[in-house]
Amino acid sequence: MISAHMVKRMKGTQGIFKLDVNLEIPEGKLVTLYGPSGAGKTSILRMLSGLMPPDDGSIEVNGTSWFDGTSKSHIPSRKRNVAFVFQDFALFPHMTVMENICFAMPYRDEKQAQELLDFVDLKELQAVKPHLLSGGQQQRVALARALAQQPKILLLDEPLSALDFDLRKRMQHL
Repeated sequence: MISAHMVKRMKGTQGIFKLDVNLEIPEGKLVTLYGPSGAGKTSILRMLSGLMPPDDGSIEVNGTSWFDGTSKSHIPSRKRNVAFVFQDFALFPHMTVMENICFAMPYRDEKQAQELLDFVDLKELQAVKPHLLSGGQQQRVALARALAQQPKILLLDEPLSALDFDLRKRMQHL
């Protein structure tokens, strides 16, 4: 269960605004955030992941406090067991597809990496570097890398935006 009340002063196209969000997400549930560009959707994900602390509020996951604005306690992102697929994919350009996926694993497991490559339909491109991939292929590598971490929470920022209609439908189903 994720229980969060996050408050953050943000700068938008209309000036300064206060993002004030309350979330209650039961374990195992898929939740979608939607709204206009600049509304704070990515910032909410960044606060949940620990990459950006809220100004005030609290974040609690399964009874463990990740952030408390009153006591100013904050568990860093590396200790949260959260995987985040960024809008820009954040792939390592000097690594191949396989190396990008294996980098995220707690321990290198080529069999599991092959299964993830099958899952995202990129097995034939495992030796290719990201700059040679299409946007949709890069997005699928980023998803496989996030899943390779075996996270408790998976945050996806516009996870299907670079995919064509048929692939988007298939990935949503998976």
